[in-house]
Amino acid sequence: MLTFGILSLSLESENSYINEIASHAEASGMEVFRFIPSEINPHTLFARGRKFVPQTKTWVDCEAPIPAIIYDRCFYGEDEHSKQCLPIVTWLKSRSDITFLGYGLPNKLELYHALKNTSLSSYLPATQAVTDVEEVLEELAAKKKIILKPINGSQGYGIYYLKQNEKTFHVKTEKQKRIISRIFPNEAKLTQWLNQLLKHRNYLLQPYLELSNKEHQPFDIRFLLQKNELGQWEEQGRGIRIGNTGGILSNLAAGGSVISFKEWLTALQPVKGEFLKQELDYIISRLPSILESAFMPLFEIGVDIGIAKDGSIWILDINSKPGRKVVLSTNPELQETLSAKPLQYGKFLSITGPTERKVYYEKTLFH
Repeated sequence: MLTFGILSLSLESENSYINEIASHAEASGMEVFRFIPSEINPHTLFARGRKFVPQTKTWVDCEAPIPAIIYDRCFYGEDEHSKQCLPIVTWLKSRSDITFLGYGLPNKLELYHALKNTSLSSYLPATQAVTDVEEVLEELAAKKKIILKPINGSQGYGIYYLKQNEKTFHVKTEKQKRIISRIFPNEAKLTQWLNQLLKHRNYLLQPYLELSNKEHQPFDIRFLLQKNELGQWEEQGRGIRIGNTGGILSNLAAGGSVISFKEWLTALQPVKGEFLKQELDYIISRLPSILESAFMPLFEIGVDIGIAKDGSIWILDINSKPGRKVVLSTNPELQETLSAKPLQYGKFLSITGPTERKVYYEKTLFH
């Protein structure tokens, strides 16, 4: 029986999602083994983990060979365990005897450079790496409002809005579902704060885009795309994420809410709604093939697209390990479908994997 491996940094992470996947495995002729990168013995190529027992719907501790098909659900932070696991996963992805459902995407800056010379370039906010504080101050003086984002950030963590007033500087971020706002009385104080910020992480800089609705709530559209059992890309769903009034993030982790795309679209003037729908459909139809021509093969992507007050459309973020909350909030009937997709695609790869996959080091490393 084919073993479907699920890799994560903790055996407790995403339990409900992984349990749902495992419950479909037996019908697909598979067994599920979940494990942690740091629990792999590099000499025996066995790993300590848990195997799902379909008869009792429970997990049992065991030691097993590294599966030939792996679904990577590792979310890395700045902690020591993440730093330990990342090179192990990179090593696994370099092995010709192991096939991953998806090989991930690089950081936000590399993604920008890969997309800016494609047919989607007009949908990308101008993006540059932050090399020093002077660069930030110059852009702020020129544009009056800018955004700073961590190059390797996710879930909206560490994003800052900066605004230059006549004499003061306003900085805003969101932490633990709260808007944190601070006024700096002069450039010297702002410079001091920026020096501390840039010391710990690498940031990129973008112009501030007016991506809020009439109620001054930030909002964007989240799309979930996955490959099916034939290896073809399909859109699973789309939904509108709405953030806190006066905030800068629409992420659910930052306290955002969800409404259906249809509800949002029908509230627009018909001509505007049809134009936006055609533009969004174009972006979503082109994006997967452009990404896979630049990077390693993927299984799924979450795409966040913003609509500015002037009607302009912007690709805000692309995530190769997306969540499902937005789609399931408005389409709960998709739960069975979404939990079966990884197994179906894994089975497809078990037959066609060697022909679809490329040599790992021919492509950019994903971190």
